[in-house]
Amino acid sequence: MDEKERKQYEQLVLTPIHRLIPTLAIPTMASMMTTMLYNLVDAYFVGQIGTSAAAATGVLMAVQAVFQAIGFMMGHGSGTNISVGLGGGDRDGASVYLSTAFFGGMAISTVLMALGLVFLTPLMWALGSTATILPYARTYGIYMLVAGPALTMSCVLNNVMRYEGKAFYAMIGLVSGAVLNMVGDPIFMFALDLGIAGAGLSTALSQYVSLGVLLYMFLSGKTISRLRISRVARRPYEWVHIFRNGMPSLLRQVLNALSTVVLNLSAAPYGDAAIAAMTIDGRVMMLFGSILIGIGQGLQPVAAYNFGARKYARLREAAVFTWKTSEVLLIVCAVFGWVNAAAVVRLFRDDPEVVRIGVVALRCMCVAVVVQPLSVVANMTFQSIRRSREASFLASLRTGICYIPVLLVMPHVWGLFGIQSAQMIADILASAISLPFLVRLFRSELPQADEETATDRAYRETAAVAKG
Repeated sequence: MDEKERKQYEQLVLTPIHRLIPTLAIPTMASMMTTMLYNLVDAYFVGQIGTSAAAATGVLMAVQAVFQAIGFMMGHGSGTNISVGLGGGDRDGASVYLSTAFFGGMAISTVLMALGLVFLTPLMWALGSTATILPYARTYGIYMLVAGPALTMSCVLNNVMRYEGKAFYAMIGLVSGAVLNMVGDPIFMFALDLGIAGAGLSTALSQYVSLGVLLYMFLSGKTISRLRISRVARRPYEWVHIFRNGMPSLLRQVLNALSTVVLNLSAAPYGDAAIAAMTIDGRVMMLFGSILIGIGQGLQPVAAYNFGARKYARLREAAVFTWKTSEVLLIVCAVFGWVNAAAVVRLFRDDPEVVRIGVVALRCMCVAVVVQPLSVVANMTFQSIRRSREASFLASLRTGICYIPVLLVMPHVWGLFGIQSAQMIADILASAISLPFLVRLFRSELPQADEETATDRAYRETAAVAKG
């Protein structure tokens, strides 16, 4: 066991959970919140152009979600295998999984980018554009498609880094691009008078800067896994493991993209103001949700490594701690959002109709935020221990199995309020369905007693040599 592996063992197996999860989660939360913040900055500056322009950013959220879906699938799929493998003492497979995921994600996202650019106008119509939104969506969409491969590859590297327990390095990569985008938006949009094209250009440049920073972390030897094109898997075994373990992330993100399209199409009869309002609220909730996802991603390397190391009591403790902490933080966010709903919506678009629609929807989403932690913790726990079938089902609940049917049915029952309340209803259903899965896992499916592994023995030998 070398020095890096020894430190990883001490961090993920020996550090108390109440210190470890925050240590891993805070950098991830900071990077997630910064990323969401620069999406909000985009929404803020684009909202100065007009309601249709603000709605265009909502149309393109689905495109970003697809590229993220590929990145999260390859990143989580490889990261889970890397972390579980390292927990069991297998270092050699880490570079194979990393290289396969990175170059595989590059190839898939490049093909998607090319197809999107060729069929740009039909794609914008399919995503929910109206005639007034289309010119803005086309312009913004070009840049989002060009930035797509960088977003995918960054997601792969970021997630693998987190699974190695190096959340701080991952944070640096994401935050550097986010800060650049926040500075670039007003310069490109207003100082250079590029309008919505400036917002798109700023975002695209920031994505490639983030990718460059993250690549440096791997190429400079700061990680256990190594990125080499020669290590891309030649046999189907590694590819199957990546796709299978990454499938929950793929489903979650693809369904998120699909639900965004359904939301835009459902809101379209109520005008551009309805699409703009739901887009603004969605981005605000993404900021709140980044806290939950950040804490959950702090859980994942702990759950995966300890499952591989057969430390089952520690796995249970980590999941329960993550759920309780998430609830406390998100209740605070929900109260803030409920009380300040009108001011928050007005900040991004001071249109009376947008504010009227957005306030009701935002308050419903604040209720949804409070019940989300249970379903997210359940999903991430199952994914981290390579229970891909259950994880895929749980990942499909919030934005797919529950949300899309509610979006399609409730507007016929409650009209506009059916759209405004759809996420709240879906999250309540998703958490109710997730609870028995998590209870059964911890009570009867995982062994109650910890077991010794080769990693434990290697650590003891290394510690003995150090003392001697």
